[in-house]
Parts: sequence; C-alpha cells; structure tokens
Amino acid sequence: MNYPEQLNTAMNSTLSDLTAPLLLQVIDAWTELKTQQPLVHIITNSVAGNYVANVLLAAGASPAMIDNPFEAEGFARIASAINLNLGTPTSEQMQAMQLAAQTAQSLGKVWVLDPVGYGPVLKWRSDMVDTLLQHQPSVIRGNASEIGALAGRQIQSKGVDSTVSSAAVYGQAQCLFEHAECIAISGESDFILSRALNAVIQINGGSYLQPKITASGCALGALTAAYCAVSSSIIAGAVAAHIHFAVAGKKAYERANTAGSFNVAFLDEIYSLNAEDLQQYSDFSIQAL
Repeated sequence: MNYPEQLNTAMNSTLSDLTAPLLLQVIDAWTELKTQQPLVHIITNSVAGNYVANVLLAAGASPAMIDNPFEAEGFARIASAINLNLGTPTSEQMQAMQLAAQTAQSLGKVWVLDPVGYGPVLKWRSDMVDTLLQHQPSVIRGNASEIGALAGRQIQSKGVDSTVSSAAVYGQAQCLFEHAECIAISGESDFILSRALNAVIQINGGSYLQPKITASGCALGALTAAYCAVSSSIIAGAVAAHIHFAVAGKKAYERANTAGSFNVAFLDEIYSLNAEDLQQYSDFSIQAL
C-alpha cells in the first residue's frame, strides 16, 4: 500500500507529482473497502436512509442506521466510521448525534459531518452543527452554499440545494481547518481541501443528473466515511469516495440519460466499479491553497 509519507515526499517537488501516488492510494482504498467491508454508523435524514444504505452496500461497505440516543454511544464504539447528516433532524436524532460525535472523538474514530441546510434560516440545526464541530470531525462535507455559510459567509441557498459553485467557495473554506482535517465541497466539480497537504484536489466527472437523485449527496457523505475508515489517510479516503461517485456517474450517463434510468444505472456502476475504471476514468488535479 501507499502511505501519506509518500505524498509528503512528493510535496518536495511539485504538486503535480502528487497525482500518481494519490491515484494509487485511491485504488488501494477501493481494494480495502471491498476487503474490509467497514461498518458505518449512519445518522441521516428521513428521505435518505434507504438510498444511502443501498449505495454503501453496492460499494462494499456495511451500513447501520442507528439514530436512537439509547443506542448511539454503544454502536459508535464498535463502528469503523460514523456519518452524521442533519437533513431532517429530530430531537432524538440530535441527542444521538452528540453522543456519536463525542464517542468518535474520544476513541479517535473517523467521522464525517454533513451540515445539510446550514444557515441563518434553520437556526436550530445550525446551532447543533456548531456544537458538533467541537468534536473535530475528520471530514466536513457539503454543497457550496452549506460550506460557504459554515465558513462565515451568509450565502443564500434554495432549501438545501446549492445556488453557488463549489469553485467560488473553496478559498474561503480554509478557515474550517480549525475543526477538520479535510473539507469536501460537492458540485459540478468537487473540491477536496487537505490541511495536511495545504492543497486542494479538484475532481471532475459525474453527470448533471446526479443532483436529480434524492439523497445522492447524503450517500456521498456516508461513502466518504466508509472510505476514510479503510484508507491510508483521510485525504485519500475523501478523494476515493468522490472519485468513485464521479466515475460511476460518468459511466452511468453513457448508457442512461433520463433521471429514472440514470438512477438505476448509477447504482449499478457504484457496484461494478473496479481498479481499471479508476485508472481509466479518474480525472483530478491538485493545486496549492
């Protein structure tokens, strides 16, 4: 396997030299995901649970939707990684999220925070996100509007959908390194910010139909947790999850270009993706922050 030291060594030359070792880490992560089948503790929203679980199963991980505060701490202790998504939070879910995040931090477990709907309009959930940030998530993942608002800019969003580009936001998102090692911003291109590398990875691919699928972003957050649990570094795990989605979306659109058929084809491609696909279709670049 390739390890973060190799990326740090490559940093001594140029950032462009990182692409080959990072792609090898992504392929290693895909292999480990299939081999280890990590157990991911997921607390997600009411419209996403079934789809998120199916995506993780198709990718090779093992999802568990445990959102009861009486069970959250105990299950977080045995899970390989944790994903907290504030899409449609209930009072009980809020309690469970706090317990899961506290447990993850105390045990040094990977956990991913998806601050769905963060902003001044939905103050209750946004206050909870602020509380959860104190437990140092491994990755903060969201769309450009959510990440922009979280970074302190009051960017207007239409519901929980992004109305700004991810490229317009990643510069200001660096302040979130105070809370997390990695910031992932999804959009037409995805931008993954790495504190360790002081770099941003732009990932291209996918399809314009992906946002037409309910809970696709939620599933990406859960898949990020799964990959980070088995990867040699947090950044490799986050990049692997986003490349998996980008390649699957690109391949699915080649044979299905309407929303319903694309939905089925996308899940098929999540399942059938292999190392050769990663080598052939991965499209990403790295630049300094």
